[in-house]
Amino acid sequence: MVSSEYERRIAARFATFDQDGNGYIDRADFNAAAKALLAEFGTAARSDKGQALYIGAEAFWQGMAGIADRDGDQRITRDEFVGGAVKRLRDNPDRFAEIARPFLHAALAVADGDGDGAATTADTARVLTALGVNADIARAAAATLDADSDGRVEESEIVTAFARYFTVPE
Repeated sequence: MVSSEYERRIAARFATFDQDGNGYIDRADFNAAAKALLAEFGTAARSDKGQALYIGAEAFWQGMAGIADRDGDQRITRDEFVGGAVKRLRDNPDRFAEIARPFLHAALAVADGDGDGAATTADTARVLTALGVNADIARAAAATLDADSDGRVEESEIVTAFARYFTVPE
């Protein structure tokens, strides 16, 4: 049972990971996210960027499963997700960021059209939309991620915001 406001917020974020909407998070959800990003940017799965994204997705899945999959069934239920966030990540959002970093780094590389280490805010919004975020919210989020208002979103901006979004009450 979700009891605190913090727990309610974390529970609402569960859907972000449950790509297929089947009620739990598993490896297939992370693979689906990688596939959606590659399709959005026309990047081949067998390319270096594609392989890095799948490797990052697997690392992210393994890290999340290690934190939240209490029964070891290779699926994370909503309650396990909330419990993992509340019990293990709330006091250490940097740990979650480190788990997500390989995936976020690879996703940024896919979205980084000119290879300068940053994605435009428009391409950042495309990433979020490909991952299932409403387009209007994705555009607003991408603009917010651009902390220095230079029209580009860098890895440090993404990792910090990602950790806060999933582990710290807003």
